[in-house]
Amino acid sequence: MKEIILCKYGEIVLKGLNRGSFENELIKNVNRRIKPLGNFKLRSGQSTLYVIPQDDEADMDEVYERVKKVYGIAKVCRAVRAEKNMDSIFEVACECFGDILLGAKTFKVVTKRSDKSFGMTSPEVSAELGGRLLSKFHRLKVDLYEPEVTVVCEIRDEGAFIHGAAEEAAGGIPVGTSGRALLLLSGGIDSPVAGCMMAKRGIELSAIHFEAPPYTSERALMKVERLAEKMSEYCGRISFYTVPFTKIQEEIKNNCKEEYFTLIMRRLMMEIAQRIAEKNGLQALITGESLGQVASQTTAAMVTTDAVCRIPVFRPCIGLDKKEIIDMSYRLGTFEISIEPYEDCCTVFTPRHPKTRPTLEEVEKAQAEFDFEALIEEAVENTRVKTIKTY
Repeated sequence: MKEIILCKYGEIVLKGLNRGSFENELIKNVNRRIKPLGNFKLRSGQSTLYVIPQDDEADMDEVYERVKKVYGIAKVCRAVRAEKNMDSIFEVACECFGDILLGAKTFKVVTKRSDKSFGMTSPEVSAELGGRLLSKFHRLKVDLYEPEVTVVCEIRDEGAFIHGAAEEAAGGIPVGTSGRALLLLSGGIDSPVAGCMMAKRGIELSAIHFEAPPYTSERALMKVERLAEKMSEYCGRISFYTVPFTKIQEEIKNNCKEEYFTLIMRRLMMEIAQRIAEKNGLQALITGESLGQVASQTTAAMVTTDAVCRIPVFRPCIGLDKKEIIDMSYRLGTFEISIEPYEDCCTVFTPRHPKTRPTLEEVEKAQAEFDFEALIEEAVENTRVKTIKTY
């Protein structure tokens, strides 16, 4: 019994004349994820990517887990091919589900017939296969609403495929189809979620992190790198930039009004991030900001940070509340890492009474108390980069 994996497309099917480029990008992404696990043939047809092992050494359990996390795939299932006749379909169904059906009380058969030339309709196939299974497994009863076991038969051009109920996958569109952007990645809950949300819309991610030793530790940096590694299970490889930010934060503290510390810091972060983005061909910035969550994320505050930006800033979490963001972080597997209690440079020199309704003129005047240009250039020049990937 040779098992294959069917990866069902979602939004890709709506792409019209551009669909081929989306499919090609998806195939490349899947191939990169599963290549270490064995020798596979990947073939696209009828809104499905077929993952076909070419030998018996493939780790199909791990392949299945990995393809579920590839953006562009809506549903996945493990299937076995049968010839397009009822005897073969029944035989394969018994091979796939025999042990399960022996212990079950209820089942149903679902048939999907994309090959309209097949001699039976979908209801006829379901009735015939269901009847044969009832004759073989006498304890079974049909339950169309809440069955213990669902047997799916797909009649396709290249054969009949028998499998259980399909499982939800990552969805979205393939990474690499919507350009490249730079995520401002802190050690918190929000920014990893924001990055994955944009990767789900086809963005190829890089990430930038600001460190401020001795106020932040090596362990704090390692935590953020582990967040990027966890994200890469969904987003693929990530170029990870680490910016030395200590001198800039100290000069903010020494030269600027306290209530503007966070706003000036954010403006300088955005300036450094976009210079690195421009230098490396990245087209936009991504942040984890959620409107009204903290003092620097009010509408007025965002106006002051956006004023320094020359490239688009994506804020996919902007309308989400904290619970929604936390729920997403659980699903992505980043939550437990995010809540580890290590320092974040965003909390260094936090003002006691931050300005929540600043005007751009006020913030620019406060920032002008010191010329940061030389320090910005130094930070960009001394930024380190590494590639982070899970597989």
